[in-house]
Amino acid sequence: MSLRLSPSVITRSASSLRFRSLSGRVFRPLSTCSVSCQEKPTASTSQTSGDTSKPVFPFAARLKDGRALALDVWSIFNAANLPKDCINLGQGYMNFPPPPWAREAAEEALRSTEGNHYAPAKGRLRLRKALKEFYEPSFGKDLDPETEIIVTSGANEGQYAAFTAFIEPGDEVIILEPFFDQYLPSVAFQGGKCVYVPLHPSAEPAPGVKIGKKQWTIDFDELERAMTTRTKMIVLNSPHNPVGKVFTRAELERIAQIAEKYNIIVMSDEVYESLVFDGREHIRFATLPRMWDRTITVGSAGKLFAATGWRVGWLIGPPSLIGPTLAATTRIVFCSNTPMQEAAAAGLEQARERGFFEQQLKEYEERRRVLLGVFEDLGLEYTWTEGSYFVLLNISRVRWPEDYAFPPVLEGRGRDFKAAWFIANEIGVSSIPVSEFYCEEHLHIGENYARFAFCKDLDTLHRAGERLQKLRQYLA
Repeated sequence: MSLRLSPSVITRSASSLRFRSLSGRVFRPLSTCSVSCQEKPTASTSQTSGDTSKPVFPFAARLKDGRALALDVWSIFNAANLPKDCINLGQGYMNFPPPPWAREAAEEALRSTEGNHYAPAKGRLRLRKALKEFYEPSFGKDLDPETEIIVTSGANEGQYAAFTAFIEPGDEVIILEPFFDQYLPSVAFQGGKCVYVPLHPSAEPAPGVKIGKKQWTIDFDELERAMTTRTKMIVLNSPHNPVGKVFTRAELERIAQIAEKYNIIVMSDEVYESLVFDGREHIRFATLPRMWDRTITVGSAGKLFAATGWRVGWLIGPPSLIGPTLAATTRIVFCSNTPMQEAAAAGLEQARERGFFEQQLKEYEERRRVLLGVFEDLGLEYTWTEGSYFVLLNISRVRWPEDYAFPPVLEGRGRDFKAAWFIANEIGVSSIPVSEFYCEEHLHIGENYARFAFCKDLDTLHRAGERLQKLRQYLA
């Protein structure tokens, strides 16, 4: 399955053209990567002003294979490119702080000598012990903090290290679409190949609401057809970003059967584990029969404690998987930063006795209620969020004037890019177009949706809801 890399998206333009929106706001076209991704450069020199020549070096093909040189959705929908007063419901970062007792631990570490120096490569012992105590009940087994837990520089770096440890050139990794966009480059940089299996939207109404739809489903026949002798790993994300799906026990058991049949590793990305709504159960894939020995479980302090800037994550699994991954992460970053590990440790140590996660879940349920209520009121179909802090809105009914001036970088992208751009500039609420998280063959599924994040305070969500009412005049 090919990935789209349109020339209009990946060549920097020095144009000084201006575009005017319906509201009269003037904006410049966005710039993109300074290196064209269409061809791999060859070594040469380029003539600049005067007689000075500068060498041009060929870049590695993996940058193209991993979309690393293409202008990504986060750059296009960056706050700098949108109206100053645009409310950002696109990116999944919070506008409220982590708990104070966790921040105080980081401050205390910074005031000490030890807290300003290297941590052990596998993570601070305090944090590994806190992870052991925190996770043993849900894993239903004793965890060895020396051989079965490692701390990484965010969940993303941990996953990258695991791919580095186990993916050989030509190995295939099953990715369920839509997917967290870092999966692709992390696999491609190892010479691996992503094989995409799409989740499918449901047309069935969600219970208790008029407009919302049930969660997306997986076609297990389709999944099994994707398996080959080269398949090395599957990446499973539950609760799912961006769909908001919490996989059921029955679904996970079917995936487990396939994983065992084809003898593959399971990367279980569970960073939204604390945000599971409506009494649903978050099932740790590693606890299913015979799955512990083939599963790497991924966690994140940023998602647990509203602290995405800490960049502290962790991996839990058997020594046979954690040992090689530790060897890789030691050569990638050596260690993660010490003060934020102390903050994460304090967070885990005190969260349960303070009832932190229970209270946080109630607050997120209220945020979800506010945003989904807006979409119900607008009569726009959306997918009922079971977990995480994302909701997919069906934006296929959104219309804009035929002569509306979109920036050139949106050419060659899915229709959802234009819809999201229009909503951000004319309505004043930003979102993320979902086709970014698909391969070329399946992007038609994603381009009907935009992802909205409700990890914001209630005042922000209410203000966004008021603005979104203006969208009525642009609905077919």
